[in-house]
Amino acid sequence: MRMRLRNRIAVITGGGSGMGRAMAEVFVAEGAKVVCADISGRQDQVAASLGEAAVAVHANVALEADVQRMIATAEERFGRLDILVNNAGFGGGLMPLHEQTSESWDRIHAVNIKGVFFGMKYGVISMLKSGGGAIVNIASSAGLVGWKGHGVYGAAKAGVIQMTKCAALDYAANNIRANAVCPGTTWTGLVKQSEQYPEPPPGTFVLPGIPMNRWGLAREIAMAALFLASDEASYITGAAVPVDGGYAIGFSGMGAEK
Repeated sequence: MRMRLRNRIAVITGGGSGMGRAMAEVFVAEGAKVVCADISGRQDQVAASLGEAAVAVHANVALEADVQRMIATAEERFGRLDILVNNAGFGGGLMPLHEQTSESWDRIHAVNIKGVFFGMKYGVISMLKSGGGAIVNIASSAGLVGWKGHGVYGAAKAGVIQMTKCAALDYAANNIRANAVCPGTTWTGLVKQSEQYPEPPPGTFVLPGIPMNRWGLAREIAMAALFLASDEASYITGAAVPVDGGYAIGFSGMGAEK
């Protein structure tokens, strides 16, 4: 490892599994101290596996007080906040808009966009005190192109991308960068629980409809987040980077859930 995040302090939401866990592992390997925040309880196991470089926080990102406490933990435990990764989110069911419920809308948007708003709000407040930082929001290719059956989720992720761009402009003069990673069909714990996408045979990862013809891996998303959080991306802000095997640019209209 090149230690690209040496002595940086990061908060990662959704850090108990999938892409969040992969990010926590990669960030610590690259020299960061990490707050693993999650609602599942699995953040405790992840933080324990990473040793003194990590601390776990139970947080529901849809609750403002939980997000404030999450950021405060980084400051109290490690002294400041340098990197915020707003990763917590979920897709909801694939169905046309007329079959969606208002309850589903509220639940999906509470986590996927309001949670990102809370994270950015209190993350920025912290970063302003310490002289800057980097925000990486995990959006989705569903926020870049229309995915059949994903109108509610896609609306939230499109909002994350737009909010990222606005924040990049709001805080460019304050040495705070804001970028988004837009994963496509990524093999995570959430996908494994889906009956619609049973686990493929070991070693195949074939996924028709994706130009690269395979599922993405959590570590591939983590490496994109690492780049955007590091000084290697020091002149990049307001970007929405697809990490989707070419899906967004070769959009076929088929759609799939993360």
